[in-house]
Amino acid sequence: MNWMQVEEYLKTDDRAVVPLGSTEQHAYLSLLTDTLIPERLAREAAEPLGIPVFPVVPYGLSPYFSAFPGTVTLRLETYLNLIRDILDNLSRSGFRRIVFVNGHGGNAPAGALALEWMAERRGHQLKVFDWWLAPKTVAKIEAVDPVGSHASWIENFPWTRLAGVVLPQGSKPLIDTALKSVLDPAAFKEAVGDGNYGGVYQRPDEEMMAIWEVAVAEAREVMEEGWA
Repeated sequence: MNWMQVEEYLKTDDRAVVPLGSTEQHAYLSLLTDTLIPERLAREAAEPLGIPVFPVVPYGLSPYFSAFPGTVTLRLETYLNLIRDILDNLSRSGFRRIVFVNGHGGNAPAGALALEWMAERRGHQLKVFDWWLAPKTVAKIEAVDPVGSHASWIENFPWTRLAGVVLPQGSKPLIDTALKSVLDPAAFKEAVGDGNYGGVYQRPDEEMMAIWEVAVAEAREVMEEGWA
């Protein structure tokens, strides 16, 4: 869209979608896994509704992965200032209902900031959609395989895996995720190994696409319904 199209859109609707991602280790999957998933999810969910999707924010908060080469993590202060600036500018343009489609658990402070930001601006509403925590999506995931976590099969979609990279066979035992709060990054890297938190590395694409369809539909419901 150009600015004139945005201006025209705002005459009849004030919703916008902003995907939140991260650039961090995902074992054998792309470093951009947490960016590729919310970006695609936001676009597919918003398209039938005609809601504009702004560019994905590709960097987030991943200090515990900082010893893994390729990981880029922002300071908390930097991240919160970035999110606030994005929201301030969307508000200035005329957007009043905003959905964050989030792909990374470490970005949780964005949700806390959203509550503070809304309290300061009458007439604004903001939702955070964490795709892997959405109830219907979680139910579908657990129906397929109850064992899975970061960088395992749950995040292994055709667009997050890398050409020529062979994934291990079998299942990895679940790690103690509390370790990321007590170990320094180097020690946590040693404890995590390849970066998969637990579960098999890949499941059939037909199962993954069935999960994806549920996630897209659930994200669309959030964008369309429940506004005051």
